[in-house]
Parts: sequence; C-alpha cells; structure tokens
Amino acid sequence: MDSSTNSKLKPVVGQEEAQEKPGRERGGWITLPFIAGSMLGLGLAVNGTTSNLLVYLLKEYNVESIDAAQITNMVRGSLNLVPVAGAVLADSYLGSFPVILAGAAINLLAFVLFTLTAALPSLRPPHCTSSSTVGCQHGSPGQLAVLYAAIFLLAIGTGGTRFNIATMGADQFGSTGEQDTFFNWYFVFLYGSFIVGETAIVYIQDDVSWAMGFGVCLGASTFSLAMLLMGARYYRMPTTKGSPYTDLARVVVAAVRKASIQVGTHGDVQYNVGDRAVVESGSDGAPSKNLRFLNRAAMITSASDNSGGASGPSVWRLCTVQQVEDLKSLLGVFPLWSSGIMVSVSIGVMLGMIILQALAMDRSLGPHFNIPAGAISVCSLVAFIVATPVLDRAVFPLWHKITDTPASPLQRVGLGHVVNIAGMVAAALVERRRLSGMRAHPGGTPMSVLWLLLPLGVVGAGEALHFPGNMAFYYMEFPKTLRSLATAMAPLLIAMGFYISTVFVDIVRRVTAWLPENIDQGRLDNVYWTLAVAATLNFGYFLVCVWRYKYHIRGTRVAM
Repeated sequence: MDSSTNSKLKPVVGQEEAQEKPGRERGGWITLPFIAGSMLGLGLAVNGTTSNLLVYLLKEYNVESIDAAQITNMVRGSLNLVPVAGAVLADSYLGSFPVILAGAAINLLAFVLFTLTAALPSLRPPHCTSSSTVGCQHGSPGQLAVLYAAIFLLAIGTGGTRFNIATMGADQFGSTGEQDTFFNWYFVFLYGSFIVGETAIVYIQDDVSWAMGFGVCLGASTFSLAMLLMGARYYRMPTTKGSPYTDLARVVVAAVRKASIQVGTHGDVQYNVGDRAVVESGSDGAPSKNLRFLNRAAMITSASDNSGGASGPSVWRLCTVQQVEDLKSLLGVFPLWSSGIMVSVSIGVMLGMIILQALAMDRSLGPHFNIPAGAISVCSLVAFIVATPVLDRAVFPLWHKITDTPASPLQRVGLGHVVNIAGMVAAALVERRRLSGMRAHPGGTPMSVLWLLLPLGVVGAGEALHFPGNMAFYYMEFPKTLRSLATAMAPLLIAMGFYISTVFVDIVRRVTAWLPENIDQGRLDNVYWTLAVAATLNFGYFLVCVWRYKYHIRGTRVAM
C-alpha cells in the first residue's frame, strides 16, 4: 500500500481538549519542577531499592545466592511489565494524573513496609554469621509475607507512575518542539535518579544501615507524592476517549464471523472505509494483501453491511480498512519485537550474576572505601548515558556522511545485537580469568571488581543502540492511536527478558553443575558462553525478520 493511500486512511489526530477551569491557564513549563521533582523522588527510591534487593535477600533473609538472583530478576521484570497495564488504564479510562497519584500513594505504602522489615528484628530471620546460607535459618511465612507484600506494592505503584508521568508531562505542552524538549529533560532526570539510587542509597544501605537506607527511600517517595500534589493546580488534564484496543478486538471478531464466506466467487469485493464510503478490491484504499484473512473484517458481504440506516451495521461485524491495517501493523511488528527478547534475557542473567561476582571479588577502592556490590551495575547505566550523545553527535553523523543515508532504527537495533554479543563474550572472558586466578592461588587476593567494568560498559553501549532504536521503530510504525503502547514495547522487552532469564537460569541449574550455591565452585563463564552463542543465533533470526519486514507506511522492504 503506497503512502498516498495510507495518508487517506489514517485519521487526523488533533490536540486533545484539556479539562480546564475558566479563567485559569494550565500546563506549560511551570509544571516541570513539580513533575521533575516527583519523578526524581520515585526514581531514586525505586531504583535504590531494586538495585540492592539481591544483597538484602542474601544478608538479611539468608536466601541462597542463585535464588536471590532469580527473585530479583522477577521483581525487575514486574517493574517493567506492570507499567504497561498502567499505561493502558490511563490512556483508555482514567487519564494519567489519577493513575500516577494512586501509584505514588501505593509506592509510599511499599516503602513503609520495606522500612519496617529493616527496622524491626521480628520481621527478619536471625542474622547468620556464616559465609554461606547453608545451615542458616530462613524467613518464616509471616516474615516473608511482609517482605513480598512490600515487593508487590512496589510493582503496582511503579505500574501507575513509570510511563504515565512521561505522558502527563508531554500533555502540558501544545507544540511538538516543546514536547521534544520535555522528553530530553525527562531522560536527564530519570537517569540522574537512577544513578543516585544505585550509588548513594546503596552505600547507605550497605555501610550505614538498611533501616536508614529504606528510610531515605520512604522520604524520597513522600517528597515525590507531595510534589505531585503541589502541582495539581497547574496541570493540564486531557480527557480520555475510550479504549483504542477495542477496535483491534472488533477486527478479530468481525473476521472470524465472516470466516466461512468464500471471497472472489461473486465478482469484485467492496471494503468499508468509513462514513458509509466503500472501495473496490485492487483499487487505492483497499486493504493490503498481507494477512488477508483479516481483510474480511472490512469486507461488505450483505445489504445490511452497507445499510444507510441510522444505526448502520454492527461495529462487531463490519470494521473499516483503517482498523484492519492498524491491527496488521501490530502483528507485522511482532516477529521483530520477539527477536529482541534474547537481548533482554542475556542482560537479565548478567545483571543478576554480576552482583554475585562482585561479592566474590576485591571491591576495595583505596584503603578506606569498598564499592558496594549492588552499585556495580550502575556502570552499565553510565555507559548508556555516555554512549548516547557519542552515537547521536559523532557516530551517526559520520555514518550519514559516509553512506549518504541516516542510520535507520532497525540498523541501530542490529548494531545493538552485535555489541550485546560482544558484551557476553567479554563477560565470559572476565569470569574465566577470575576463576583461573582463584584456583591457581587459593586464599590469595581476589581479582579486582574493576574488571567487571569491561562487560558492563560494552553491554551498556549495546543498550544505547538497541532499546532507543526499538522505541523509535515502534513509534514510527504503530498507529497514532496506539502511541502509548508503542513506547511501552521496548520496556515490555525488558520485562520478558527478566522473566525468561529466571527460567534460563533454572534450566541451567537443573541440567548442569555450572551454578552451585558458591559460584567459585561453578562455571559461570560457560553460562556467558551459552548466552553468546544463543544471542548469535538470535541475531540471524533478527536479520531474517528484517529481510521479510515491510514498512507499514512506505510499503517497502527495510534496507540494512
């Protein structure tokens, strides 16, 4: 389908009318301090907790190391999956502000429970002085219930805030330029809060006390809620217009209801384009030829389908060509989306195991400071932040100058796959060196934790290519009515990766002896080699998906 046809089919999406009280202007840059303050408080508290959760489970609840890594990955997956539901709820029914407000309040309750678990000895098992958790008393059902309730509330609260706060911020501005500027500031505050959470909060938890660390998180979440409420009088709050996902369901239902109809046996087929207008099959405006079964949803099969009556045909029996093409665009992207899961799986496994490696390495930085094990993963985030402007200001302009064409989103994603494979190879080589040194000189000085900066830096640079490229691709290819879902697709990849990484680690533990309780006695390097091989095979799958994919708008194959 050519671009001219699609431009006719796509509805014009204008600016939503805001619900404003007469005589009072809402929105604009006056809202930025309140939104930024709320986001900073939430990001600091949530990331400061999740980045050190594995160590908390190990030291305070005597959870076995691999189990603690599995639980942490499940939590990280949930923190990226639940916000998808929050975004759908806000876009379809409630609007952003009520969902964010509820999420911030639930986060506050979560940190109250986390603080209580750290402050009250009765909510934790007795402290174990053994270097291994073998023989240590684990948490009772009641103690674990309080801990898991805190984790559950944290996931639900984050679901209401993580994506919606960006959407609400963009709603405060009427022009695309202002919205772009806001998004730039959004990422500055977001990554800034992550870095502070993974360094300062983790340091307080490790070197001062867990109760004070969680207390700071509680204070940050209280500050976040207060800032959100203080700015309520200035916010612009657009009305919701119903769920766009209902239209997708209607296409499936209408196509299934017409499944038994023989197409092409009664001459030319007519398709509904809305407003009681029709087009002939094969003409401009007709449905595309891929996924032809769905075209039945817009096919006019009887006089009632083309009724000129007041009520018209049922929307669950006859859809428009545009609605059919919207669903096709989602289904067409799915294979490419699935090729990114393996990247997230490798990152999920690495982030869980890297903390266990750090705990077994020399973390001293000078005579008086030890790097907290839970803070080591911040190096990947720093690499992401450093690599992003280098790519945007140097690498991609050079690419454009050499090739005469800008780097497409899928080309960036492909480079991200390659760099991710290199990161897994680097992780395997570093772990092999660590194990070799430890076994050659038992009882000697452990290998420096600074060696982990190499694989973490490479993986962070790969993320700077892969995830923004994915988000740009989805935003370009998804229907305008599903832009919130488009921005949620990349985080959904992360969620799937963390969930599947727990399954991967569980299979490795059952089938091999590579991941014992003490990783010094295992072969974690073989795990990384396996991930490198799997990521290489997955890159081949990605190339096949790219070769077969056609841009929804231009109708041409993607150039790599």
